[in-house]
Amino acid sequence: MPLPAAAATDLVLAYGTRTALSGASFELSAGATVALIGPNGSGKSTLLRALAGLLEPRSGRLDVPARRRRGAVGLVLQTTDVDRTLPVTVHEAVTMARYATRGPFGRLRADDRAAVHRALERMGVADLAGRQIHELSGGQRQRALVAQGLAQEAELLLLDEPVTGLDVLSRELILDAITAEREAGRTVVVSTHDLDDARRADLVMLLANRVIAFGPPDEVLTDGPLGEAYGGRVLRVPEGLIVMDDPHHEHRAGRGEHDRHRAGA
Repeated sequence: MPLPAAAATDLVLAYGTRTALSGASFELSAGATVALIGPNGSGKSTLLRALAGLLEPRSGRLDVPARRRRGAVGLVLQTTDVDRTLPVTVHEAVTMARYATRGPFGRLRADDRAAVHRALERMGVADLAGRQIHELSGGQRQRALVAQGLAQEAELLLLDEPVTGLDVLSRELILDAITAEREAGRTVVVSTHDLDDARRADLVMLLANRVIAFGPPDEVLTDGPLGEAYGGRVLRVPEGLIVMDDPHHEHRAGRGEHDRHRAGA
């Protein structure tokens, strides 16, 4: 039986005196897509950083077997402003992904260059390869960052709200890439605010500073667990469920005064 991509027992994650996630126990199946969903500030981004090895547990256990292999874990953060004085082209940024396995001074081989080319093409940014990262639009920049993650060809790919606030083309390219990574046998963990996007995953982990529910989308994205996580901010309408999330958070909502997230009934 294959090892899980990650396993946690009584995991507690915290920043100083603030606990972001407490008492979490779970196993993430290898080769699956896992959606992390929950209210703003519920611990989604924190868990991704812990899985990547950027945050040590306050207590409990978190085992990520891929971290024992060089370059086997890739993390793509939300698009951020780029220092305009930093002269990095799209091609150079995506090529950096191969340093995870080759090392910063390793000589790139033909398979490295091929991986970079495939990632640029998949994200529709090959024609932007010579452009400076800071010159791109928000959607183009996010696609370039996801292309960097894809070029790494990591066993475990972690994506922090990769499609929040993006244009339709960028959303579809990124969501299709997540599906393709799963079909290639890789594990993808993605945080999202969108219930429809979460339904595309094999497994959903619903967080509210603890694990409210974890399992197939049809079991997790229902009135009971969502009501527990979001409180009174879950509405049932003829088209399905809507959750209204608090917009005051470190991530931009990108959908107006409130985030309105809809799922099928």
